Amino acid sequence: MEIEFFKYHGAGNDFVMVDCRQVDEHLFDNIKVGFLCNRHLGIGADGLILLLDDPSAEFRMKYFNSDGREGTMCGNGGRCIVAFARDLGIIHQKTVFSGIDGLHHSEIMDSGLINLKMIDVDGVKEMEDGYLVETGSRHFVTFRKSISDIDVFSEGREIRQQARFADEGTNVNFVETVSENVFKIRTFERGVENETLACGTGAVASAISSHYRQKTDKNSYTIHALGGTLSVNFTVQNNENYSNIWLKGPAKFVFKGQINI
Repeated sequence: MEIEFFKYHGAGNDFVMVDCRQVDEHLFDNIKVGFLCNRHLGIGADGLILLLDDPSAEFRMKYFNSDGREGTMCGNGGRCIVAFARDLGIIHQKTVFSGIDGLHHSEIMDSGLINLKMIDVDGVKEMEDGYLVETGSRHFVTFRKSISDIDVFSEGREIRQQARFADEGTNVNFVETVSENVFKIRTFERGVENETLACGTGAVASAISSHYRQKTDKNSYTIHALGGTLSVNFTVQNNENYSNIWLKGPAKFVFKGQINI
């Protein structure tokens, strides 16, 4: 069967997108998803996203990691599916869509950047060597003096597989503080099992961890990833309950085509 696909990226975090409103979503099993995301044999991407009908929202987002398994929430993918829905004519500037973790509000700004509301975060788990935060996806955040020379693949994979994170493991973020509310980030993503050029839920987790760590009154953060710049804003109560969390950044169309699956 031949399908039409679209390629988008959010700050270098790239995705194969499929309009599944008239295509059976069950065609996309883990073998086919893995093939489509393979950078040598398929299209190549960090993940695959299906856009589906949803009676409770304007559309539904179903996200798969590049290993073929359905994933948790993806912040950069969430912004990309909003751009995709706009390009398909489903939405205009504002939308509400559903993801695996619930409903998400989003707005396409006049600048072209896309603002995406994330789920609330109730508490940060402080660990001896970092912080564990659930932002729609589980993230471990560790702060380092410099991240440019870190072997993210090796060290991230080792941390991701540690027994303390149980069978599901975790995403791993290495963060370097530039100023009180500006930092650099590099992320090892589970499911991709490698470093990605950016991670939206990781940027949110890192901003919240930075706020929690510094006990600051700052609630707006700039995050420099390898593939681009993201920003995170939130409201906080008691330095541990985070709400009204917004992730803003680019979402770009790359190309489209047809492929036989």
